[in-house]
Amino acid sequence: MKLALVYAILALIATAANIGAQDLTLRVYSGHFSLIASVIVGTGVGLVLKYILDKRYIFGFQSKNMVHDGQTFVLYTVMGVATTVIFWGFEFGFHFLFETKEMRYLGGIIGLAIGYVAKYHLDKRYVFRTEAI
Repeated sequence: MKLALVYAILALIATAANIGAQDLTLRVYSGHFSLIASVIVGTGVGLVLKYILDKRYIFGFQSKNMVHDGQTFVLYTVMGVATTVIFWGFEFGFHFLFETKEMRYLGGIIGLAIGYVAKYHLDKRYVFRTEAI
């Protein structure tokens, strides 16, 4: 139960970073493809932060060296492709259905929550095992 609570808190932190990075990107850039650019920036920020937090606080993972850490991050990213599709599907779906920034962000938050639950199981099984790399 404690692990689930810690994971939820870390997911909230990564979600806030993701949505915050999106909002900041839209405040700085409002040109062509600004919405897509903001979602990509937010996804990148959330991905890197969540990797660092999960690696340390959820899985207690210690990489052998920088190459091993890089390989683990690549595998972590690959496992996140399906969950990113869920996240983006909700965010863009809410954007097109409701046409407001707030509802788009709500869709993103819902998509991230669903994706993070799936991501935990993928990471536990495939990424943060010592024999995985």
